[in-house]
Amino acid sequence: MIVKYSDKDLDLLARLMRSEAVGEGDLGMLMVGNVGVNRVLTDCYTFKDIRTISQMIYQNPGGFAGVFSPQFNSGSTIHERELAQNVLRGEYYYPATNALWFYAPAQGDTCVDEWYDQAFVGNYKNHCFYEPDPGVCPPIY
Repeated sequence: MIVKYSDKDLDLLARLMRSEAVGEGDLGMLMVGNVGVNRVLTDCYTFKDIRTISQMIYQNPGGFAGVFSPQFNSGSTIHERELAQNVLRGEYYYPATNALWFYAPAQGDTCVDEWYDQAFVGNYKNHCFYEPDPGVCPPIY
């Protein structure tokens, strides 16, 4: 376990992963989880006071649009909680390995080279992932 969590945190993370990336399949949901865990682990940018899964999910400003989705409001499934446990145990999936940000461009658009002044590192299906320069945000490197 790389981040302490309760059963409530596990459910919240699983619901966030679903609401942000259910259309991207398991791997897309795992990558969303990676970004969330990275925000809890790091001590930089707007994530300096984020220390729990709940704080990360409900951060304002800077949180996740998925919390406003109906998909977020229903309980997580056993499978979704298993996926969330994978990232909470430290499993990482490229290009989200060191990412702190992601977004889905409008249909027909491509990923921009920078997002919040951070470099584009790759995409998976419709999500674009961005990470800080190495050494800027330990311990995510």
